[in-house]
Amino acid sequence: MEPASSSAREARKALGKRLAEIRNTAGLTKRALSVNLGWHESKASRFESGTRAPSERDLRDWCRACGADSEVEDLVTTARGIEGMYVEWRNMEGNGLKWAQESTLPLWDRTQHFRFYSPWLIPGPVQTASYIKALLTSIRDRRGVIDDVDSAVEVRLEKQKIVYTPRTFAILLEESALYHRVGGTEVMAGQLGYLLSAMALPRVSVGIIPRITNRPLMPVEGFFMFDDHTVKVELVSAHLTVIQRHELAMYARTFGDLADLAVYGSAARELITAAIDSLE
Repeated sequence: MEPASSSAREARKALGKRLAEIRNTAGLTKRALSVNLGWHESKASRFESGTRAPSERDLRDWCRACGADSEVEDLVTTARGIEGMYVEWRNMEGNGLKWAQESTLPLWDRTQHFRFYSPWLIPGPVQTASYIKALLTSIRDRRGVIDDVDSAVEVRLEKQKIVYTPRTFAILLEESALYHRVGGTEVMAGQLGYLLSAMALPRVSVGIIPRITNRPLMPVEGFFMFDDHTVKVELVSAHLTVIQRHELAMYARTFGDLADLAVYGSAARELITAAIDSLE
């Protein structure tokens, strides 16, 4: 399946360029390399153009033929990273929701500045246990994954303790996210109350983009930024990772533009309080 992300396509092209450089350094033409490996010449061409992803065995064979065994491990690591840019949920959650939650821990641990934009849901760092359970239960039922919701909730709650560490969190919500009754009225009331409390944390900034406002930028897909090196986007069918610089710059610029539309402090609290009052 061809990844839907231009990040993956550009990264694959960059990998192909490195393979071409290794081949040229070895003084081999694509034809000579292909004959050496028993391949059709078009196979090498597709690898170098980025239109086909090489397997780990392909990479090892390529480096062996070019006398560049020292390049193998770096190339394999790069290829694995590209493969991970677009991962279908059925693959990511194949071992259960707990495993999927645990897989993000290294990224969270090394991030210092978090930026979250959500048009539909309250994002992870400021979710209550009941809200998390309702979300994960919905995912379990919709995607038909292993029923390990309780264990996954525990991992998620442990991960949320990061908001009490010396890191910064900038959270932007569309006002509509305050009105989607995830888990029912009681769960949502508790979640919105906790969101008010989280706003008092010294390193947490919460901005709400009002539903009634003149806006040059309409809502976009929800996305999570980790420092300036990674963006995560949750699609209907898959989990998307963005690492290309020009795309990261677009997300950073979009986050800044959305932040300019948001209200903060007492104005944000008024919108959250109004959403709580609507639950009655």
